[in-house]
Amino acid sequence: MISRSWQSGTALSLTFAVAASLLVPIGLVQSASAQVFPPAWRNGTSRPDPNYQSRSILPAGTVIPTRYEKEKILVTPTETAKITLTVDRDIRSASGAVIIPADSEITGELRPSGDGTQFVADELVLANGDRYDIEASSDLITRRETISKNSDPRWFEGIAIGAVAASVLGEVFGKIQLWQVLGGAGVGALGSLLIRNRDQVEVIVVDPATDLDLLLDADFVRNPNAI
Repeated sequence: MISRSWQSGTALSLTFAVAASLLVPIGLVQSASAQVFPPAWRNGTSRPDPNYQSRSILPAGTVIPTRYEKEKILVTPTETAKITLTVDRDIRSASGAVIIPADSEITGELRPSGDGTQFVADELVLANGDRYDIEASSDLITRRETISKNSDPRWFEGIAIGAVAASVLGEVFGKIQLWQVLGGAGVGALGSLLIRNRDQVEVIVVDPATDLDLLLDADFVRNPNAI
C-alpha cells in the first residue's frame, strides 16, 4: 500500500506544477504587453515612444527656410504688416518623413519688436488646403534706410511696401510721384497718400533672402495619417 504521506507529497507537487504552468504564460503576456504598450501610454498619460513621434513632429528650434515674391519689404518702425511666405524646401522629421512640403505657405505678420521688426507666423497652409496653427518667428530685423526726395528711384525696384510706409513716403514724394516710383507695389492697400512737408522718412528694410528664415518656437505636430 502507498503510504498516506507519499500520497500527500505527490498531490502537493502536482498542485505546484499546475499552478506554475498557469502562471508562466500570464507572466509572458504581461511582459509582452509592457513592451508593446508601456503602462503610461496604455493609461493615456504619455505619448508613444520617441521613434513614433519622430514620424510626425518637428521639434522647437527647427529652421524653416522661406522665400518671398519681392526683393525687399519696407515698413515703418511702428508698423504691423501682414505677409505670406513660401516654404523653400521640404522640412523633414528625424525619421526622414516630409512634415512640411516645399511650396507650402506660412501666413503671419511683421511686427514692431525692440529696435526693429520681426516676422511672427500664425498658420501653415499646405498645397492640398490643410491648415495648421504654427508657432515660428524670424530673427529681429533692424536694418534701416533714410529715404528722401533725392533717393534713387531704382532703389525701389522689386519692393513690397506696407500701407503705413506708403503713407509716410507719400508725404515725401507726393501722391503722384510716389505712384511713379513704386509702380503700385504694396504689401496691402497703399492707404491714403497725403502730401505734407516732410523731407525724409526712416524705414526698416527687410531682405527676404536673408531675413525671413523661420525658427520653430514650439514643437509642430502634424497628423501622422496626413503624411
